[in-house]
Amino acid sequence: MSEQYVLNLQDIDDTQVAVVGGKGAHLGELSRIDGIRVPGGFCVTTDAFRRVMAQAPSIDGHLDQLARLDPDDREAIRTLSAQIRRTIEETAVPGDLAAAVTRTLTQLGEQAAYAVRSSATAEDLPTASFAGQQDTYLNVVGAAAILQHISRCWASLFTERAVTYRRRNGIDHRTVHMAVVVQRMVLPHASGILFTADPVTGNRKVATVDAGFGLGEALVSGLVNPDVYKVRDGAIIEKTIAAKQRAVHAVPAGGTREVVIDSRQQEQLALTDAQVVRLVQLGRRIEAHFGRPQDIEWCLAEGDFQVVQSRPITTLFPIPEADDQENHVYVSVGHQQMMTDPMKPLGFSMWQLTAMVAMHEAGGRLFVDVIERLAQPASRAGLLDLMGRGDPLVRDALETVIDRDDFIPSLPDAGPGGPPAGGASAGGASASGVSVPVEADPAIVTELIERSQVSVAALRRDIRTKTGPALFDFLLEAFEEHKRVLGDPLSMRAIMAGMEATWWLNDKLLEWLGEKNAADTLTLSAPDNITSEMGLALLDVADVIRPYPEVVAFLQSVEDEDFLDGLAKLTGGTEARAAIESYLDRYGMRCVGEIDITRPRWRERPTTLVPVILDNVRIFEPGAAERRFEEGRRKAREKEQDVLSRLRALPDGDQKADAAKRMIDQVRGFAGYREYPKYGIVSRSFVYKQALLEEAERLVRAGVLQEKEDIFYLTFHELHDVARSNQVDDRLIQQRKEAFRSYQALTPPRVLTSDGEAVTGSYRRADVPAGALVGVPVSAGTIEGRARVILDMAEADLEAGDILVTAFTDPSWSPLFVGIAGLVTEVGGLMTHGAVIAREYGLPAVVGVEQATRLIRDGQRIRVHGTDGYVELLP
Repeated sequence: MSEQYVLNLQDIDDTQVAVVGGKGAHLGELSRIDGIRVPGGFCVTTDAFRRVMAQAPSIDGHLDQLARLDPDDREAIRTLSAQIRRTIEETAVPGDLAAAVTRTLTQLGEQAAYAVRSSATAEDLPTASFAGQQDTYLNVVGAAAILQHISRCWASLFTERAVTYRRRNGIDHRTVHMAVVVQRMVLPHASGILFTADPVTGNRKVATVDAGFGLGEALVSGLVNPDVYKVRDGAIIEKTIAAKQRAVHAVPAGGTREVVIDSRQQEQLALTDAQVVRLVQLGRRIEAHFGRPQDIEWCLAEGDFQVVQSRPITTLFPIPEADDQENHVYVSVGHQQMMTDPMKPLGFSMWQLTAMVAMHEAGGRLFVDVIERLAQPASRAGLLDLMGRGDPLVRDALETVIDRDDFIPSLPDAGPGGPPAGGASAGGASASGVSVPVEADPAIVTELIERSQVSVAALRRDIRTKTGPALFDFLLEAFEEHKRVLGDPLSMRAIMAGMEATWWLNDKLLEWLGEKNAADTLTLSAPDNITSEMGLALLDVADVIRPYPEVVAFLQSVEDEDFLDGLAKLTGGTEARAAIESYLDRYGMRCVGEIDITRPRWRERPTTLVPVILDNVRIFEPGAAERRFEEGRRKAREKEQDVLSRLRALPDGDQKADAAKRMIDQVRGFAGYREYPKYGIVSRSFVYKQALLEEAERLVRAGVLQEKEDIFYLTFHELHDVARSNQVDDRLIQQRKEAFRSYQALTPPRVLTSDGEAVTGSYRRADVPAGALVGVPVSAGTIEGRARVILDMAEADLEAGDILVTAFTDPSWSPLFVGIAGLVTEVGGLMTHGAVIAREYGLPAVVGVEQATRLIRDGQRIRVHGTDGYVELLP
């Protein structure tokens, strides 16, 4: 039976993760690559681990307890995991297992020194490296010591950090097993780490080598600063030599010790330039074999490199697939759409099918390739201008790429460009850069809204009878209608009329009157803004509920999504239910992250709205919605009169005032419509979703799918195939679920190149106080108050005067805006939804503040400078 407990590394490949763990499988596969040397050794398999676990029955109960613990309850996790480790270490290694290990050691050299290393089945995987989660022991000598350290490796599966990591990543403790790698020790002159892609920028063409003297433990533990080399195309492009004061060496009797390096040697090179280049060549060979960038631990002994570990670099943002070798520059759609979370495959594939421009997926996010427009001088200027107005960080990132003379080709001008990067596809603007005049006739907006409503009503009517493959054929036709409505030239002109009037007013009134962001007040309570109406309408719902204490008390304890049924039994419950149902009929298709069709809508999860309704009941007096809207209109009228009278006092004042009046009428007539196309898209998408979920229920009843939400992990075309064939690949769905979980840990870049470089951009401003957080000024005014850092709208608990700090706000957040005094977001620009609604409500707002939710503490007092675009952290 010994064969199932011990396997030689040379007999292992990367299909055997379940048997030898991630590290063992990688090392076995590495040893098969031509030209790659791996120290000899063997693997104690997961069968051995399971056998030992079975000999300790008490562990089963401990694992049950562990599964129930809160991942944040560190003390309970520490205590329970220590008990499990102690039990495993005290369990005797079975005799036949010990004999198998001893026999293999005899063949390899029993008195040699070995490294004993943990290799979990959920380790060094493409989606989760688990680096540093389990233990490694170096320079272990003798069979008894090696067996003892094998037990310690098994126990290290339950270190506090490993347990917490699994809980946070949604991994069941029982599904992870531990193998142990035992390898001959190499006593190196130098060692270190090779990243085959730059771990900071993500550039796949730049390799980074960290090198120091002695064992790699000194680098991994942070004991010394390494020499650092960057290599591109076989040449060193950057080199930093560190003073390497210490090293870790093996001790002859076993174990390791820290030594001080002779001062004359400290600044000597750990590697020659030729060795660095050769090491990177080996790394490229390993990377090509595994098909993804690698984090490689290496050592240099007797002039030759040996590889002691290779794992995927899981922190890199993926690159959109391209079927050519050309350069590409991708702009994030999520940063334009206020949704930087990953989307599930059904969500991003349907967005691609209904978008006005080609969109490329990577890491569950969508990107638009703008390289052709950057390559043409005329379209480049228009694109940079539009990007700069929307998000200065995107513009700066694009300019950073442009400054690299060799990356973007030079192409002749091909005339005006198409829709913008990431914007038009979702109700954004045209990026032609050409101003198309539109008369400020409100009838145009009324006509456009009616057209959209007629189109959605026809969709609802016609989709009812469709099922099976016929549903998908119908939807493909519906997507064409979706794009026709979205690309309606009159709609585009109306959106641009509002935006260009805003820009004109801000530019000209700054020039003529020295006033920043004057348009912010002029757009207060602009008509026909469906998103701001949505926030005010929830105040009206609160007005219905407020007089009924029994209803308020009931809502405070609501947990189930069918709570509306329970209202009927209460005094005032019928009225409350009617008000909420009416709100859901108009706005129930909305939700946070609504561009992803797979996200639960308010109609599907109405409990999301309950905390906001209760906040409105508590904070506001009856009639607040109408009062706020009228107050906004009054301020806008007063601002208009003030601006026009001041302009008439200037040279050529009547001419300037007449031009400003035309633009004020234009912005009042069209600014509100900016929000409607997105509402139309989301309304249509909810109809698609309801039909697809009915189809999913049919597939579940037919035994094709396990659960209806599985369709979210298939693209639209894959789901179409399933509907035709009544067959599905369950493994593909499982892989997609795991990939989606891994994407949630990634931060998407605003700009990404085809080399994999994430280009972040900078504000480059000198007019901001020291220590302030810089962003984009999108709604004028200055406000000081308590910061409420909220990442989930359903967990909002606001008081009057609070300042909302969050990652991003799409239209679904607007009901919160009525109860706050200011807004700070990490993502956004001048014309994104949160900015538009902040201006509508007169809230000072700064968006695009990098890492705002980390740098600002919940409850901290802050001052938001909405006119100048920065946030001060107050003592």
